[in-house]
Amino acid sequence: MFDWLLDQKVQNSIGSCYMKKNGTTISKAAQRAGVGIETIRYYQRLGLIEEPGKPVEGYRLYPEHTIDQIRFIKRAQTLGFTLKEAKVLGELGEEKCLETRDLAGLKLELVQSKIRDLKFIEHNLNDLIQHCDTRRKDEACPIYYSISKQ
Repeated sequence: MFDWLLDQKVQNSIGSCYMKKNGTTISKAAQRAGVGIETIRYYQRLGLIEEPGKPVEGYRLYPEHTIDQIRFIKRAQTLGFTLKEAKVLGELGEEKCLETRDLAGLKLELVQSKIRDLKFIEHNLNDLIQHCDTRRKDEACPIYYSISKQ
């Protein structure tokens, strides 16, 4: 019994070393990167990350670099970058800071434009709600009227 348990511990530790050295399965890679398996497959189809070769036996193993790339893409998305832009940022790397800054500057301009648009919408909705609250009972709904007549 003790020998069997010892053999299992040795096999598990060898397996763990093997996985760390050569990569990890798609499910573990997804878990570590904080995404779903389908996200990894989607990124592969788009060419954002490489698909590891399939060994004759066993599973594809994803290297640590791929997990880092996925995390990079997700962080870029939280800053508003599209997948295509995240790919460009990744390709620019650390060495091309000016080009990266230019891309971030363009993204900032777009975000600021969207904020202006949203403030315009907010102002209009506030006006419509105020008109709705102060309308006479015999008047049509100002919100409906505004949407249907413009």
